[in-house]
Amino acid sequence: MSRQFLDFEQPIEELNQKIEALRMVGTDNEVNLSDEIDRLEVKCEQLTRHIFSRLEPWQVAQMARHPMRPQTTDFIEYMFTDFQELHGDRHYSAAPAIIGGLARFNGEPVMLIGHQKGKRTKEKVYRNFGMARPEEYRKALRLMKMAEKFKLPIVTFIDTAGAYPGIGAEERNQSEAIARNLWEMSILKTPIICVVTGEAGSGGALAIGVGDRVLMLQYSIYAVISPEGCASILWKDPAKAMEAARAMGINAEKILEHQLIDRVVEEPLGGAHRHVDELMRDLKSVLTDELHLLKTLSIKELLDRRYKKWMAMGAVSD
Repeated sequence: MSRQFLDFEQPIEELNQKIEALRMVGTDNEVNLSDEIDRLEVKCEQLTRHIFSRLEPWQVAQMARHPMRPQTTDFIEYMFTDFQELHGDRHYSAAPAIIGGLARFNGEPVMLIGHQKGKRTKEKVYRNFGMARPEEYRKALRLMKMAEKFKLPIVTFIDTAGAYPGIGAEERNQSEAIARNLWEMSILKTPIICVVTGEAGSGGALAIGVGDRVLMLQYSIYAVISPEGCASILWKDPAKAMEAARAMGINAEKILEHQLIDRVVEEPLGGAHRHVDELMRDLKSVLTDELHLLKTLSIKELLDRRYKKWMAMGAVSD
């Protein structure tokens, strides 16, 4: 089978291959193998439930980076209609690492903004592997201000290892671009929903991640630095990434426990990449509910709640 899988998924994949082989034999011969196939399918489901009920934070990080995990273009295709992409920051480039544009959600106009890592090598290079540079963040801000002007809700999809750390990005004032987005999103007079769909790394994620409601998919991660980066700094050994991931608490359940997000969206058994249709249906239902709730608030109520939400983060009481 051509499907890519992670190390801990290998036992599941081996069973899947046996099932596919039996199906092929069944079509080539008159032998009825349906009972054996049914037995293996039940066994495969049980094994999948067992493995995914005990994932370590490092394994969740691997799931968040899974090469077949849905990206922004997939969410647009499955959940939205009439998407019209808008390009460029009007200063430097087309800014391809972040996709943005107008679309309809349940018939209502919205503004969509999201990281795009790319799926094949050529696209990955073009998209800079989803690591945005200053022009990407300035494009995102341009679209957010447009949404505010026309009173359109904003939905962002976050999936990036972090902002691009190259010399050119620093020369074009990366830190100012991120800081500007944080400030502007905090006072933007329109509803904002942010969804962490895969990897949410540091300021690269926060630059489109200040919202009224922040959601995380079950097998996504949110952290100030990658586990490998943390291990390299603390222990001078990136091989200790598993230990770092455990200490950092990067998984959605831990982030929710610390009240840094508002909701965890459960993924289908085995992860989003195995049952994309099911994930999209569930996420669309969640987004529908969240948008309906935000639309009932006045702009003053919206901004007051947003301010209190973000100012409460990191507060410690004895």
